[in-house]
Amino acid sequence: MNIVSLRTFIAIVDTGSLVRASQKMNVTQSTVTARLKTLEEGLGQILLNRHKSGITLTPAGTKLLRYARIMSGLWRQAQYETALPAGLSSVCTFGCDRELWHGPGRAFLDGVVSGHPDMAASVQQGSGRDLEDWLNSGQVDVIMTYEAVTRGRQTIHPLPAEELVLYADRPDAPIDCYPKYIFVDHGEDYRRQHAETYHDAGIARISFDSSWWALQHLLERGGSAYLPRPLAAPYAARGEIHELSAPIYERKKYLIVSDEAAASWDWFPGLVERLGTGG
Repeated sequence: MNIVSLRTFIAIVDTGSLVRASQKMNVTQSTVTARLKTLEEGLGQILLNRHKSGITLTPAGTKLLRYARIMSGLWRQAQYETALPAGLSSVCTFGCDRELWHGPGRAFLDGVVSGHPDMAASVQQGSGRDLEDWLNSGQVDVIMTYEAVTRGRQTIHPLPAEELVLYADRPDAPIDCYPKYIFVDHGEDYRRQHAETYHDAGIARISFDSSWWALQHLLERGGSAYLPRPLAAPYAARGEIHELSAPIYERKKYLIVSDEAAASWDWFPGLVERLGTGG
């Protein structure tokens, strides 16, 4: 078993076929087939079922996929850390929920890069589950997430709650029952609170699980949506959207760090403090 075979297996799963995997990896289909066969022979298990419509994972393939992603990520991280350019002595690997990049995620990276010229930075975007797995496996050193879950030697640093504010394409847009309202899924707690507040509003015609996509749709097609203030504020300042006098919701967010990594970062407590005060 080798990393190339594991990456080939991941490419097949992600693209849904051996042909597309070969195109993605810029190799022939026969090479992809050979790598898959080598991997299956090494494990003594069939990993994929092939159909005319594509491929499906066998039970063994499903089990391997999670480890394959972790092993591939760790190898990439090891390559990165052992091949740092001259003048750089260490690296901070940062996993960030895509919804938190606008504002606190950027602020964390800026604090690392601007304050520590001898440190490299690697940023990865992922879901809450991805981030948890990456931190637990050592693929990243620190994550910014909405989920306060730790395992082993990790420390949770609560950050100021994120404000979710109702914005619209025009200042006189109705708060309730706006036909162009866009529902943005900000998590379980938000869904419950939103349903209690707008119990008579009905179901929105358009919904997103991404604030950024919802904002782009609002800017292009009009409407209203609950958006994180750090994301929407620049557009509101330019008059492209308008904040409405509606209930404001809060969503908790956290910075979770590997204690092993933080032990060598004398700068980390100060950066956490600045993030906590909005600095």
